[in-house]
Amino acid sequence: MATAHARGAARVMLSPAVVVLLLWMIVPLGMTIWFSFQRYGLLSGMPPEWTGLTNYRYFLTDPAFFTSIKNTLSLVGGVLAITVVGGILLALLLDQAFWGQGIVRVLVIAPFFVMPTVSALVWKNMFMNPVNGLFAYVAKLFGAPPFDFLAQAPMFSIIVIVAWQWLPFATLILLTALQSLDSEQLEAAEMDGAGWLSRFVHIMLPHLTRAITVVILI
Repeated sequence: MATAHARGAARVMLSPAVVVLLLWMIVPLGMTIWFSFQRYGLLSGMPPEWTGLTNYRYFLTDPAFFTSIKNTLSLVGGVLAITVVGGILLALLLDQAFWGQGIVRVLVIAPFFVMPTVSALVWKNMFMNPVNGLFAYVAKLFGAPPFDFLAQAPMFSIIVIVAWQWLPFATLILLTALQSLDSEQLEAAEMDGAGWLSRFVHIMLPHLTRAITVVILI
C-alpha cells in the first residue's frame, strides 16, 4: 500500500497538470459568462456595452429557445439509448467465439473512422433519399410508397445517423469491459443453475456499470 509520503509526492507531481486543466476550463467559462452580460455589434464594429440581464431575458422569452432545448434532449436521449443498448448487444455478440469474428469486428468498428460529414452525405444520398435511396428501393419492392426520412422524420433521421457514428466506440468500450470479467464467476453461476439472463443481470450488467457510465459521459 502507498505510504502517506508517496501519496503526498504524487499530489505534488500531479498539481501542475491539475492547475493547467482547471485554468483551461475556468478561464473560458469565466469569459463566456462575462461576455453574456454585454452586447456586441459584430457587423457595425461598435465597442461592446454592458447590458446586464438583457441577453438572458431575450432568449428566455424566445419560443425557439425551449424548442431547441426539447430537440437537444431528444437527440441526446435517443443517441444514448441506441448506443448503450446497441453497444451492449454487439459487445455480447462479439464476445462469443464464431467463424469470421475478426471480420465482423472490423465491420462493426468501421463507422467510427468515417468523417461525420461523409457519414451524413452517405446516409442522405445512399440510404434516405426518397427517390434513389436504398430504403426507397426496398419500399418499392414491397409495393410501399417511399418515405422521405429527412423531410417527414428529421429528428429520427439525425438520431440514427449520429448513433451509427458513435455505436462502434461504445461497443469497443463495453466489449473491453466485458472481456475483463473473470470467466470463473460465470462458470460458477452456470454450475449453480443460473440461466443466461440471470448471469447477465446479476454478473455481467453490474460489471459493465462503469463502462456504461463512460459511454454516457463521453
